[in-house]
Amino acid sequence: MGRFEYAPAPESRAIVDIKSSYGLFINGAFTEATDGKPFKTVSPASEEVLAEVSEAGPADVDRAVKAARKAYEKVWGPMAGRDRAKYLYRIARLIQERSRELAVLESLDNGKPIRESRDVDLPLVAAHFFYYAGWADKLEYAGAGVDPKPLGVAAQVIPWNFPLMMLAWKIAPALAAGNTVVLKPAETTPLTALAFAEICQQADLPPGVVNIITGAGRTGQALVEHEGVDKVAFTGSTAVGRAIAKSIAGTDKKVTLELGGKAANIVFEDAPIDQTIEGIVNGIFFNQGHVCCAGSRLLVQESVYDEVLARLKRRMGSLRVGDPLDKNTDIGAINSAEQLARIRELSQVGEDEGSERWSPECELPTQGYWFPPTVFTGVSQAHRIAREEIFGPVLSVLTFRTPAEAVEKANNTPFGLSAGVWTEKGSRILWMASQLRAGVVWANTFNRFDPTSPFGGYKESGYGREGGRHGLEAYLAH
Repeated sequence: MGRFEYAPAPESRAIVDIKSSYGLFINGAFTEATDGKPFKTVSPASEEVLAEVSEAGPADVDRAVKAARKAYEKVWGPMAGRDRAKYLYRIARLIQERSRELAVLESLDNGKPIRESRDVDLPLVAAHFFYYAGWADKLEYAGAGVDPKPLGVAAQVIPWNFPLMMLAWKIAPALAAGNTVVLKPAETTPLTALAFAEICQQADLPPGVVNIITGAGRTGQALVEHEGVDKVAFTGSTAVGRAIAKSIAGTDKKVTLELGGKAANIVFEDAPIDQTIEGIVNGIFFNQGHVCCAGSRLLVQESVYDEVLARLKRRMGSLRVGDPLDKNTDIGAINSAEQLARIRELSQVGEDEGSERWSPECELPTQGYWFPPTVFTGVSQAHRIAREEIFGPVLSVLTFRTPAEAVEKANNTPFGLSAGVWTEKGSRILWMASQLRAGVVWANTFNRFDPTSPFGGYKESGYGREGGRHGLEAYLAH
């Protein structure tokens, strides 16, 4: 089958106005950092410097937490739920109005294809604010008692793979429940969080309700450990999650951790094959595999292994890797040089361990950070690539014969965030879902999210849930 040649279809950068430097957003205004060194944020697709960003030091973190505390005690905490809801609705509408601009900014700063930031991320971001706006005056029905109260000041630390979506998952339920927020975006992707700060100003959100401080690990640590914080919410690596859990042990801070994953995508012999191939591709190559719930372990029933692999390779050959702002691009840039080094290292380990590596022929751009879609076959459960989270467009393929063997292999991991099951039989889907130790099990689909549905993991994938009524409970005092 010949491959179609597509002419470039670039999205315009003109809609985005990136400032040369950004301060911290504290108490409703942008302000200079007092004790941190500024750092640069670059576009992973071109390595160009997009902006200089302030680093918040301990004194800045202290200012932000105090602003949040004052807003919580004087304004936001006492405010009626229906009035808080109006602000959340307003923010949701502003996100919709500015969605094209925010999508372009996300793709520039993060490297993900514009098609994904425009069609997946931004609609979900707005949907989360709309959904939790609806909860703000109905908290007594959330399952946290008859008169639930907010916790106070929430410290929220988010990763670089879905910067704006993770912000929405954290901020929307916190505000709906009556808490105030200090949020730290990842150091490689701060720009959409800073644009969100402008949206808070546009929405006339009272000063101090949302504070956004930028910086790296030290800033996050200072925020999490600040004694004025009542609640910690973190999404990111298991190693950092462990450190956070240790640092708040012995305090009365509430915590939710959404950590790494090594999800199994399980294909039975009766699975609808074309739909399944699209699901496998979406499961691991969506957002360059920078997805904590990515289907990075493919378990295929032996009888259909050859056909599934042949069709998967053919489909991978049609994926376009390149400019994230091109609307035809399927796979964008790897987020950073550090992440690219890790993906390369673990892929080399896969080869050294005896697995067979395959990538379609594709020309990678010379500038920026890139990695081709890759599949490993001949993988055993003992291989590091089957056990460790690679967080890139790399798929390990294993086989099974019986449903019981599929469950055993799928659960043989320290993680437990998500799983996928592909089969025609409803009874098998339900049985598998009850056996799999994963927070989310997708049936004949993958990477599907909804603000009404809780998301979170077992084991080393963390604890607590985000989304739905459950996500609200995490911000309410029982």
